[in-house]
Amino acid sequence: MAAASPEQASRALRPARAGRKLPLQLVVGASIVCVILALALLAPLIAPHPWDTINVRARFLAPNATYWLGTDDYGRDVLSRLLVGARLSIFMGVTATAISLAVGIPIGLAAGFFKGRIDEILMRGADVLLSVPPILLGLLVLAVTPPALWKTAVAVGFVYIPPMARLTRSVTLALAEEDFIQAARARGESTAYILFREILPNAWPPLIVEGSLRVSYAILLAAALSFLGLGAQPPSSDWGLMISEARSFIDNAPWIALAPGFAMCLLVIGVNLVGDGLRETLDPRLRHRVAGKG
Repeated sequence: MAAASPEQASRALRPARAGRKLPLQLVVGASIVCVILALALLAPLIAPHPWDTINVRARFLAPNATYWLGTDDYGRDVLSRLLVGARLSIFMGVTATAISLAVGIPIGLAAGFFKGRIDEILMRGADVLLSVPPILLGLLVLAVTPPALWKTAVAVGFVYIPPMARLTRSVTLALAEEDFIQAARARGESTAYILFREILPNAWPPLIVEGSLRVSYAILLAAALSFLGLGAQPPSSDWGLMISEARSFIDNAPWIALAPGFAMCLLVIGVNLVGDGLRETLDPRLRHRVAGKG
């Protein structure tokens, strides 16, 4: 059989490359998140003014050529505080999600693999926590100790452990019946090997999608706790705290609250788009459905 020409080989590869095209929502969401992340990392270098410098003479200035997003009740530049505050919001969302993954995944693996009494004990405990509204559960965790940034991250992470555990359990229950798991048992593999070398690698796609979506939930919950005074403390530039501090001046200086509110909405939208795009990319059923429509 004659070898294919370079032109024929190129034409043969085009459909495969087209099939690997990233979803639009993933590209848009990743672009938004990357821009905000870059601004947060470069905040000390690109902030036009010191974020914590008080200037009484510049109080409540509307957006202008010098202060692009205006100033707050202490004369501080809103744009500079917004850029620096992005670090705190991203830190809270990522740290809280990492905590929920680190604790929820092992719980879900154990519940789905061992089943029986272990499953009942772990899942009934998760059901109890799920019955409490997230904001109230976060308040209960933080109310017994003085507020601090790391405590808020732990509290938010604790709130989202039960849903992560339940998702991991459902995925584990489905994978535990697969032939490759039965083969691993027949080979005499240890329980730890089966859980972390066989089940967990195959469970990552839905867990990654859920984790990306939980980041946005964690950002909103952390902002709500800061708004209530149990998260970041003054003079921090956390977005939730900035909105809380602007409550008294919303009529006369709405830009103080609108700027962090819009930034938070933009970040949450970007993270949600990334989650939707990852779900479409990693879920074979959605991928085939989209390919069929195309």
